[in-house]
Amino acid sequence: MKILFICSKNKWRSPTAEKIFHNFNGYDVRSAGTEAGARIKVTDGHIGWADQIFVMEKRHARRLQDKFGHMIYGKEIWNLDIPDDYGYMDEDLIEMLKARVAEYIDVPE
Repeated sequence: MKILFICSKNKWRSPTAEKIFHNFNGYDVRSAGTEAGARIKVTDGHIGWADQIFVMEKRHARRLQDKFGHMIYGKEIWNLDIPDDYGYMDEDLIEMLKARVAEYIDVPE
């Protein structure tokens, strides 16, 4: 399964998710951001590649719909509702990611 994690600037939340879920249970994982200054900005290629998309906030889902509406039709997009209050690999962020993603797929303990 190919999983894409989306946040705003692709600095803390989505790269943390990519790191902790990479190669777990055979998942292929990438991350990107929705803002112009994102470390890796989400593209048509990301959207086309992904089987499932996890966004950190509702606004990220809206931005994907606005920019890639034609491409996200039929894709599963899940809002994890994780605010931009954590640094990269923050322990609280990791626990929150594992708990929220576990509602949709099998996750590491």
